Amino acid sequence: MAVPGSLRRQPANRGLVSHCTHHHIVVFLLTFFSYSLLHASRKTFSNVKVSISSQWTPSCLNSTAPEPYELWNSSHLFPKAEEATLFLGTLDTIFLFSYAVGLFVSGIVGDRLNLRWVLSFGMCSSALVVFSFGTLTEWLHFYNKWFYCCLWVVNGLLQSTGWPCVVAVMGNWFGKAGRGFVFGLWSACASVGNILGAFLASCVLKYGYEYAFLVTASVQFAGGVIVFFGLLTSPKEVGLPELGADEDEVSVEEDANRPLMGSDDVDDDDQNYSIQAADNDKEPKAIGFFQACCLPGVVLYSLAYACLKLVNYSFFFWLPFYLSNNFGWKEAEADQLSIWYDVGGIIGGTIQGLISDVLQKRAPVLAVSLLFAVGSLFGYSRSPNSKPINAVIMAITGFFIGGPSNMISSAISADLGRQDLVKGSSEALATVTGIVDGTGSIGAAVGQYLVSLIQENLGWMWVFYFFILMTSSTVLFISPLIVREIRMLLHERRLRTLAE
Repeated sequence: MAVPGSLRRQPANRGLVSHCTHHHIVVFLLTFFSYSLLHASRKTFSNVKVSISSQWTPSCLNSTAPEPYELWNSSHLFPKAEEATLFLGTLDTIFLFSYAVGLFVSGIVGDRLNLRWVLSFGMCSSALVVFSFGTLTEWLHFYNKWFYCCLWVVNGLLQSTGWPCVVAVMGNWFGKAGRGFVFGLWSACASVGNILGAFLASCVLKYGYEYAFLVTASVQFAGGVIVFFGLLTSPKEVGLPELGADEDEVSVEEDANRPLMGSDDVDDDDQNYSIQAADNDKEPKAIGFFQACCLPGVVLYSLAYACLKLVNYSFFFWLPFYLSNNFGWKEAEADQLSIWYDVGGIIGGTIQGLISDVLQKRAPVLAVSLLFAVGSLFGYSRSPNSKPINAVIMAITGFFIGGPSNMISSAISADLGRQDLVKGSSEALATVTGIVDGTGSIGAAVGQYLVSLIQENLGWMWVFYFFILMTSSTVLFISPLIVREIRMLLHERRLRTLAE
């Protein structure tokens, strides 16, 4: 008995290996490190919160100048550390709200303008804002809450150009063959950026927090210049065929997203579609914002990502502060220890992406990981005052939270932007990515303010209970997709059994 085409398993990376060129490698590395640098500059702010709080409030331990009282009298913004902490949480919220709004806009702009220009402009402009926020104000001894807020709004808007552009460029170069593994490995760029930012900040923090901002902003600006002159946004820029011409050879990969993207009764022949319009001479039109919202899976994954990104970014923004505040560890030590969360996220995103390629389903892999994430969060909330034990549990937590977060924001966003309903338009990736990540950032923005309020009034234990609730909500939102894809897996298994 012949096995239906949708059930024939092929190596997920076959098409990837056969079509990979040195241009693919260069694009992979440039997009990887461009977003890593954007994340490194964000990480700097979370890594120096203790130093900033000390600078903005009266402290007998402030030894940055021979006249502490005079220094404080000219720079203080808050009468006590608790108010400074609340304002730092407010800045996180302001950044994420502006970042979320910017993502919706940047996705649309990225599908209509040159992705290289948009990405390079965002990187260089954001670097200048970060330099002004953390370095220039300190050098000039200019401290103003409204000025800080305005700068962080602008920074959020500028940084939002990064993710939709790099995902769109990667989607242009890498097809569905092995996408879970490739994007799982590539999405480690955010975690690598966190590690890089923590490392740079801890190296120069002894000279003052302003130098941490100076170093990361300088490196990011240089990266933006390199992207402008070196990034190729599409294979057609070097005469290579578009993905639509290649993916017929690996049409089995279309079935990988069938439960997410299409209906169960779609014929196999319909799966061999091209992402380009039928007439290659016509320039593809960008998909509209509301059209993108109506694509199957976009709303559910966007809502799920809002809950998951809230948890992931809470670790991103507050983990070094939590380690210093809860265990009394030095700020530089807390910065270095927080790297283990990102290490777990890198490994989790890669392994879970590979597993989703093998199963040709995404949602069940996410569900299993998130269920383990609930247990790891409960365990980490009770971590003892031991750095080795804390680092191990932290890495496990990053594996089960950071992994699914990376998958949704990269591989699944690319799947959503390349489904059959947009086959007449190849310019949907940045828009769909902006919607998913933008909705996630709105959830993360609300979460950062809630974390500061919960911590101040109820303590850190209730913060972790809040994280557990949000992680469980993530599973709830994608539960229709989980059920559907599990049914598809069981159906395929029954058909294989009959075919043997």
